Amino acid sequence: MSIKVCKFGGSSVKDASQIKKVLDIVKEDDGRRVIVVSAPGRDDNFDEKITDHLLNVATSGKYFEEHFLNISKKQSYDAIIDKYRRLCSDLNVNGDDLIKSLDKDLSNSLLKGERKEAFFLSRGEHYNAKIIQRYFSNEGLNIKLMLPEEFGFILSDDFRDGKVQKVTYKNIEEKFDTTKDTKYLVPGFYGVTKNDEIAVMSRGGSDLTGGELAYALDANKYENWTDTNGVYEVDPRVISGSKVIPRLTFKELRLLSSKGFNVFHFNAMLNCKKSKIPINIRNTNNKEHCGTMILSERVPMEDLVGIAKLDNMASIYLQKDMLADEIGFTAELLKIFSEFGVNTYHYPTDRDDISILVEQEDLKGKINNLRREIEKRLKTDNIIVSYNLCVITLVGIGLKENTFAIVDAINALKENNISFDMLDMSPSKISLHIGVSQNIANNALETLYESLLQKEES
Repeated sequence: MSIKVCKFGGSSVKDASQIKKVLDIVKEDDGRRVIVVSAPGRDDNFDEKITDHLLNVATSGKYFEEHFLNISKKQSYDAIIDKYRRLCSDLNVNGDDLIKSLDKDLSNSLLKGERKEAFFLSRGEHYNAKIIQRYFSNEGLNIKLMLPEEFGFILSDDFRDGKVQKVTYKNIEEKFDTTKDTKYLVPGFYGVTKNDEIAVMSRGGSDLTGGELAYALDANKYENWTDTNGVYEVDPRVISGSKVIPRLTFKELRLLSSKGFNVFHFNAMLNCKKSKIPINIRNTNNKEHCGTMILSERVPMEDLVGIAKLDNMASIYLQKDMLADEIGFTAELLKIFSEFGVNTYHYPTDRDDISILVEQEDLKGKINNLRREIEKRLKTDNIIVSYNLCVITLVGIGLKENTFAIVDAINALKENNISFDMLDMSPSKISLHIGVSQNIANNALETLYESLLQKEES
């Protein structure tokens, strides 16, 4: 039988009406054997995510205080209890014991620091999964709850950023019998250390749980259900007429996601890519739509598949005579950025100069000392920082064979009097980066979309 692993995100399980949609999706395909669920997302009654409320309780109200929100520990506690009690009531699930257990967990005073934060954060998925499993069972589904602490989803000791350990794959293979008719329901996001302490992965970790289960079980497909029809050609919030991309390679999605297409946790793709397991991004609210299929390879019918836009960037330009002949210059430069906790996105270089692209927000409170450190250690002749940049990235494996798309892009910008500050083709030759001023970014994106993507569709 074809085995599918299905992950449903926070928006898909945010309330009873959404969970009922999930049940219909799971029931209509016998191949959907392993179901991964997130904590409830925002709904009409709760402006903040349950995961954030849990962290606020764990930090005695400091989490929301640091985000300038006037929500106390007690208010977060009440919101959490009310949320799960409401879910039980709306789904007609007898969950008095679950609410009592949740209350006990939220009163845990023995854990400290990151151990406490990880444990509290995990409760969102933990209790949502328990409620959903009871509801599914009441509706006649043969489904078994599989908790990470019971089947051995082993993470490293980084309690807030746990990494999956190799023994996890063996544990999954042994505990999940996909030859039977039983379906399995798994809470995402968390696991346990080798010492049986709760740890969580990075935010968006339910994607990771699903990806690792798909890999360990050698699934035929990994379905990632969310609140969007798939990956769009361009941001639909900017261009309403944009269409969903039917097929993407892992590489193309990686390039798009690194430039603002944040629809999927990249690390969740790694092992699926390794085993060539297709990933299908689908919409829980529009299950008839085929979504976007992410594949190891595809026939490059289109030169260009998508255009991403990374807003609010800054460029740090460094000039020093003969820097290209100075062994280790770039390595030392990137090390300095790392020491200041600034993530670097892109660094086009030449014989006597180099530019580093970073998120503008990352420079706040750091740029003065960062500049001083660079000048002191690298003896640069000049440093110029430019703010309010936008990087627009054209992506498509067909670009490798048809570089004339670059000419088309430049001509389109020229014809519409749109100037650009940067032009750089990636080493893979399947993406092109164009830097423009932030205040004309949407205009530039629309121009490129109409000239390149709409032209291909017509």
